[in-house]
Amino acid sequence: MDSNNEIQLNKTKVAVLENENKMFAEDPLTKAIGAIGKWQIWICFVVFLVKFPVAWHQMSIIFLAPPMNFTCATNEEFDNVCLKNCSSYKYDHSTFEETIISQWDLVCDKAWLKNLTQTIFMLGILVGNMVFGHLSDRFGRRIPFLGAVFLQLLSGVATAYSVNWYMFTTLRFLLAVATGGTMVTSFVLTMELIGARYRDTVGIIYQIPFNLGHLSLPLFGYYLRNWNTFQLAISLPSLLFLSYYFLLPESPRWLLTIGRTEEATKIMEVAAKRNGRPTENISTSAQKMAVEVSTTNEGRASVLALFRTPKLRARTIAICFNWFVCGLCFFGVSQYIGHVSGNIFINVAISAAIQVPATLISIYANRVLGRKITLISFNCVAGLSCLLITVVPHSGASHLTLGCIGLWGISICFATVYLYAGELFPTVVRNSGVGLSSTVARVGSMVAPFVATLAHTSAWLPPLVFGIVPLIGACLCIILPDTRGKKLPDTLEEGEA
Repeated sequence: MDSNNEIQLNKTKVAVLENENKMFAEDPLTKAIGAIGKWQIWICFVVFLVKFPVAWHQMSIIFLAPPMNFTCATNEEFDNVCLKNCSSYKYDHSTFEETIISQWDLVCDKAWLKNLTQTIFMLGILVGNMVFGHLSDRFGRRIPFLGAVFLQLLSGVATAYSVNWYMFTTLRFLLAVATGGTMVTSFVLTMELIGARYRDTVGIIYQIPFNLGHLSLPLFGYYLRNWNTFQLAISLPSLLFLSYYFLLPESPRWLLTIGRTEEATKIMEVAAKRNGRPTENISTSAQKMAVEVSTTNEGRASVLALFRTPKLRARTIAICFNWFVCGLCFFGVSQYIGHVSGNIFINVAISAAIQVPATLISIYANRVLGRKITLISFNCVAGLSCLLITVVPHSGASHLTLGCIGLWGISICFATVYLYAGELFPTVVRNSGVGLSSTVARVGSMVAPFVATLAHTSAWLPPLVFGIVPLIGACLCIILPDTRGKKLPDTLEEGEA
């Protein structure tokens, strides 16, 4: 590297650090309690535990409705053949004692009901995100969070005692609404307590408990081969979260936005003491924060503003499509891997294990490569590995390996789009823009189970879809700017820069 390039690189690094330091210094809350410390780490640890049941419930369909060999009750061999005049079926219980498939005969002309169950569950996640997102803005982060946890416990346990498919699917929808609620409230609470300098790192680390929850799911499935006991086991741990009524504080940032300065001050003083910071000027900082927040809350624009100009419209479509890619491929490929020949418990465990290093790699990749190159690169990794499944000779090992590589790539993409959307959308529509993107991702996850089970029609269709869609997403990234190290846009005009 020549001296001029090195000087320019150093200037860029200094500019980025100055921008970060400016953000750090201008936020009175961060200045008062610190960007991160013992208090924030404890709150993050407590909140992150909620991601375990989020993963269990979102991925549980793999073991609630695993592939089961069946035959008409009048036959001896499990030939998986549907007969028009067959009135009842029998199932191979060598791996699982009872699943929702064998319980309610979800095969042949009723096989689509299994996919519909998961699609309705993902719709519930979407509804939960929207409903609890609104409630958390109106009533604070803590109370809606506790409400979501309580609903998750009740509906999860009740689901285990379902007597028919309709009851099961209805309760799973309520469970999904609660799960979506815990997701949005916990993430918002965490991000509001962490200083700007560490939000990107903590925002990505926030995904690791989900990965660990996914990784632990095969243990539940292995030791609990009946869907009722399996569902009950992944629901009962939510009892622990009822203790959050005593452990979890309200977001001081939210309290300041609605003028409850005294309550915010008390929480900030506790946080400052725990972090070893002075508390003398906390009250002054809180007053200053209340004034600044009330100012920044003015002039909000509608999400429709993102579609007014060609450039903003193209960028919005591009980032939203990449969220769709992540929703479709993450949940679709995960379910597809569960259907790959071989040991379902090992297959799912392997596919989950690779996601933890993928999440950690995404931190490094986003810092070194930037958002744009990271998203393009790992979309291509995911897409090409899935496409290779269509041409590689069929074997459990080869398809599992390629599927896991695809899932690894899309896991990095998922962590990246969270950051990218938050930095791409202007301040005046940032919440609406990220909300729109998340909604599109849920649409992808609703379609995913139908695509994953297309293998029953044609073995090459699921990997073909999971291969082409990320490549389209990678192409659309070309029109996006890289936001790494840049000032967050505040106005729609800055968003077009």
